[in-house]
Amino acid sequence: MTRPDIVVSNMEHLIGILDLEKIEENLFRGIGPNVGWQRVFGGLVISQALVAAQRTVVADRFVHSLHSYFLRPGDPAVPILYEVERIRDGASFTTRRVVAIQHGKPIFTLSASFQVDEPGFVHQSNMPDVPAPETLDDPATVAEKFLQGAPEHVKRYWLRERPFEMRPVSMTHYVSDEPLPALQHVWVRPNGRFPGDRALQSAFLAYLSDMTLLDTSLFPHGRSVFDRSLQVASLDHSMWFHSAETVDDWFLYTQDSPFGGGARGLSRGTIFSRSGRIIASMAQEGLIRNRAND
Repeated sequence: MTRPDIVVSNMEHLIGILDLEKIEENLFRGIGPNVGWQRVFGGLVISQALVAAQRTVVADRFVHSLHSYFLRPGDPAVPILYEVERIRDGASFTTRRVVAIQHGKPIFTLSASFQVDEPGFVHQSNMPDVPAPETLDDPATVAEKFLQGAPEHVKRYWLRERPFEMRPVSMTHYVSDEPLPALQHVWVRPNGRFPGDRALQSAFLAYLSDMTLLDTSLFPHGRSVFDRSLQVASLDHSMWFHSAETVDDWFLYTQDSPFGGGARGLSRGTIFSRSGRIIASMAQEGLIRNRAND
């Protein structure tokens, strides 16, 4: 297991953090990167909880859906315990429930369903027609073009090392205070070689699925998750896994927000392989409100 003092700065570190320690039957311990965040990144908790569930499922069954709730902010300074409940082992489906615990309290819950591979009826929507990732600005150029006058915390977010590279089709949403359509497209690829293990690839997709998704619900209001006058947090997160595509190349994460209201915003996402096949879908509701309303 990766030591907690090692910063997650590349793919190898993320893989180490996803390798949970088994403490007892159905009980696992995960650590987080000590990168100075005030709370644990939601995608990390989702992915680690999924790994914990996968460790209790037979090898020929793969996750097809997960549904989760964020209950309390995670403390990045201490490990997270993942307790797995074996809800059902059926002829073709397996169900697990996971509770993530810190300081004696649940901070997150996840229910996941696993299925043996089966043939079936196939259809899907088309991949959006967007510029190829090679035609878009790399992170260094993005910093030069868009981040010169940005606040320091915004610069740190976009310039810090990650286990994957992101190339947004447009950065306008993050540098403008004008109301804009609640839609964005982001190309993503791993930074480094990624193992071919299917369960680990699902955990990797779960990890990155929480990136930028909630942001989309703020675009129509000319606001950004970097606005410190806002209170922004993920409330729940659901995900469906559709195909076993490898994630060693660029893939497109397209997102929209059909509704906002009641201090919450709903965002949806679809991950396409470079060839246009849908790999996964997700939906998330998040808290979006002015801090003055607390």
